[in-house]
Amino acid sequence: MNTFSTSTDDTLRETIQHGDSRYPFAYYLEDIWQYDFHCVDWHWHHELEFMTVREGTVLCLIGSEKLTLPKGSGIFINSGVLHRFESRSSAIIPNIVFSPVLLSPEKSLIYEKYVRPVISSSLNFQVLDLQIPWQSKILSILEEIYGLQNQKGPIELQTVQSLLEMWKILFQNFDISPNSPDLKLLNPKQARLLIMMQYIHDHYQEELSLSQIAASASVSKSGALQLFQSGIQLSPVAYLIQYRLSQAAELLHTTAKSISAIAEETGFSSAGYFCRRFKERYQMTPNEYRNKE
Repeated sequence: MNTFSTSTDDTLRETIQHGDSRYPFAYYLEDIWQYDFHCVDWHWHHELEFMTVREGTVLCLIGSEKLTLPKGSGIFINSGVLHRFESRSSAIIPNIVFSPVLLSPEKSLIYEKYVRPVISSSLNFQVLDLQIPWQSKILSILEEIYGLQNQKGPIELQTVQSLLEMWKILFQNFDISPNSPDLKLLNPKQARLLIMMQYIHDHYQEELSLSQIAASASVSKSGALQLFQSGIQLSPVAYLIQYRLSQAAELLHTTAKSISAIAEETGFSSAGYFCRRFKERYQMTPNEYRNKE
């Protein structure tokens, strides 16, 4: 069985292009179980995302939130929001990812009045429940959109028409009044988290301490712990080890370097410690990982 992984840059922004500049829309039919570690790992994108659980159960992590999404439910994830999907068995998730400008061009009245207020708000996500009428209607429209993607004819026109219908329902049921106190025009917490993650990416080969990681974003050690835990539900040191292991896995696949050389190159104090942590993470030894198909 083929496996997939989530491709991101050093800020965890997803690097895959969803559609193109002429039609910034993409439809995916995925099984989370086919991803590495049975998860669509932490990532974010400027695009909006709607996802439905067609089969199985999905655990969706958004910051400190852990959401269990059963079959038939769905979720809207706002622009710029870090998220991750997990499953314990096969979980089929049709989903669409599209640029907000597909709804209306920036600086247009429609965009300024009905799109920007949502993507600039603190509303990171909206669970879609079949038992709630307006959410059930969105789920129904999503199924129509999914079905369109396998048809011929003016599907782009019909897709955008359905997106606008869905967005109207979403907008009418969101509390995004101008007096709302929690706009995300600036998110300093996420910015500091990304600064620390970038520091780890730049210095993972070195001996790093929690103090150094925290200092890179001018926060205390306890502040760094809180930012990582609320942002990606890992401690800074746990994320450092996970990142080192991912870099080591890449070297195992792409080079013939020895295990001890890879351990040293990726910041581990010894080959033995590296092998123990690698097996904990990947459920196989480094050599087994290198030799797997």
